[in-house]
Amino acid sequence: MSAADDFLALHRPGEPLLMANAWDAGSAVLLASLGFKALATTSSGFAATLGRLDGSVSREEALTHGATLAEAVDVPVSGDLENGFADDPEGVAETVRGAIIAGLAGCSIEDHTGREDDPIYPFEAAVERVAAAVLAADGRIVVTARCERLLYGMDDLGEIVRRLQAFAESGADVVFAPGLARLEDIRTVVAEVDRPVNVLTVRGGPTMAELAEAGVARVSVGGAFAFTALAAVADAAEELLGPGTTGFLDRARRGSAAARTAFRKG
Repeated sequence: MSAADDFLALHRPGEPLLMANAWDAGSAVLLASLGFKALATTSSGFAATLGRLDGSVSREEALTHGATLAEAVDVPVSGDLENGFADDPEGVAETVRGAIIAGLAGCSIEDHTGREDDPIYPFEAAVERVAAAVLAADGRIVVTARCERLLYGMDDLGEIVRRLQAFAESGADVVFAPGLARLEDIRTVVAEVDRPVNVLTVRGGPTMAELAEAGVARVSVGGAFAFTALAAVADAAEELLGPGTTGFLDRARRGSAAARTAFRKG
């Protein structure tokens, strides 16, 4: 089996793959050592390592980053490729071909334009872009098609389902609508779309057991782990700069122990 086959086989509705999003090689090795069977990059988390906000990374930077993570671990890695770094279908196809060369087992393509004034591609354009990604993938990489409407205040579930169905009919291997939080909406998507469904963890959202019961096939965390790490650094810095205490050293000791275990082979 290819890496793509291995990755896709981990998507079992009712037994969701818990897929952590890593932001650099060290976090990827750590997360794999802790037991995650697959990883993904995170566009926001990676951008943060460069001192930037989400949406500011180039195609070349994202693909180089994906290759670095894929090389660092033995588990499948899926690349967060935002909108494919192109508006036109051929540009999206070029990005997917680059992801294959980078050694990624999967990649995701969004219907977000990257423009604040017009954030979502029209239906036909969005479907054409997914179809181009699937054609370029040719079974060599798992394509996840993302509908981003919820992230931009468009909570019309009917249109979200319509897009995900069209993405599936175009050959996408996995579908994903980040922002789904209500269990009844997740159940609707799972029932209406004939593809494995990924759900992003959200604050106050369903538990892993509830998502499994709903038939979800994959759960990801996006940039949450990356920003949890940044929060720990911010907390430590504020403690040192404020009261001048060093309680953060207890957490540092735990992190050092985890690193020694994870990085032993390196």
